[in-house]
Amino acid sequence: MNRTRHTNDRFALPKTITPALPAVEGFADLDMAAPLLAELGRQGVVVPFPIQGATLPNSLAGRDVLGRGRTGSGKTLAFGLALLARTAGQLAEPRQPLGLILVPTRELAQQVTDALTPYARSVKLRLATVVGGMPIGRQAGALRGGAEIVVATPGRLKDLIDRGDCRLNHVGITVLDEADQMADMGFMPQVTALLDQVRPEGQRMLFSATLDRNVDLLVRRYLTDPVVHSVDPVAGAVTTMEHHVLHVHGADKHTATTEIAARDGRVIMFLDTKHAVDRLTQDLLNSGVRAAALHGGKSQPQRTRTLTQFKTGHVTVLVATNVAARGIHVDNLDLVVNVDPPTDHKDYLHRGGRTARAGESGSVVTLVTPNQRRGMVRLMSAAGIRPQITQVRSGEEALGRITGAQAPSGIPVVITAPVADRPKRGASSRGRRRPVGTVRRTSVPRPFTGGVDTAAA
Repeated sequence: MNRTRHTNDRFALPKTITPALPAVEGFADLDMAAPLLAELGRQGVVVPFPIQGATLPNSLAGRDVLGRGRTGSGKTLAFGLALLARTAGQLAEPRQPLGLILVPTRELAQQVTDALTPYARSVKLRLATVVGGMPIGRQAGALRGGAEIVVATPGRLKDLIDRGDCRLNHVGITVLDEADQMADMGFMPQVTALLDQVRPEGQRMLFSATLDRNVDLLVRRYLTDPVVHSVDPVAGAVTTMEHHVLHVHGADKHTATTEIAARDGRVIMFLDTKHAVDRLTQDLLNSGVRAAALHGGKSQPQRTRTLTQFKTGHVTVLVATNVAARGIHVDNLDLVVNVDPPTDHKDYLHRGGRTARAGESGSVVTLVTPNQRRGMVRLMSAAGIRPQITQVRSGEEALGRITGAQAPSGIPVVITAPVADRPKRGASSRGRRRPVGTVRRTSVPRPFTGGVDTAAA
């Protein structure tokens, strides 16, 4: 295995020994199965994003890939199309998947599964999603039934392997998505233990929004002569994103937050703790704002339902801890608010990555009280961002101009599940959207769900 030598403690991108194949400008220029190309057309995916055009020619040829790209840059199809194209035509034995996608959170697992399902069906491959928060027995049953591709969080996959329900010795293609968050969340020992079980000569693709020394470890140990592609190389900040730091007085912060939440259009608001999230959510509901909470204390069905309600507009404000800072894709979301400023610049970038996705525009607003100003200056410097700084008060024009803030109705609201989300007893499941942990098949679907997972905090 070729390994990159480093002369200092800073991360250095590995040098490609074998020249990389040139980037392509269209999917038709790729050596990819006709059903996949046809499905891209049906999905309205016409022109590759830069990270796709650069990496796909090489990943389709079997090269290892190291992709540095901010969230929302098109990484899922960049690795997903190559994985599906190179696995197409093969049939997995029971308990022995052929491809593996490791992700840090349940939400990201669901997003990856949803994004790849139509393409997997087009080439008759079965996808299984293996995450915590759902019964483990059904997931075990799906793996015993055979699934070519597994999308998994590390903790739940380890549990299934320990039970004898899954073996990785037939996995020929392994993807690590959001590798830096897996490292940040303490999953590195689990990740390396899993990587040690896949075929040693297999293909590896690692995608990450940031590349620090923890990810460097994975690159040096598991990637051979990788093709390197980097999007937004300095800090991962998005050029179509506006960054605002709003200086507020502590006594006025809650009122300003409520007015922002009452804006027209959806918004995600980040706070530090589950308790703070629940308290703000209830205050917003009492003020007439359609808000819902998302954090690790919620069950997986609750989290899935809340995200669905937010995506459909049934809920307009998602109040969340960092559990939502990755893995949530919502179209046309143009505002993220850090009610509590993050303590790490990487957290800031990943929170902000919920907006301005795939070339769209958006704004990230951070509310900063006087005692937080110095720390915010350091954080922005580390992130490579020069924000617009504005002193604001609730009810003033500047707050409305920057965020769309307006006075709430003051009429309390209660969020209930839409009628369509409440199936009648005994109703057929045909046509309903499968929850996280459901095996996706092109023939006869076998629904399954999954259990408690440290990788799904």
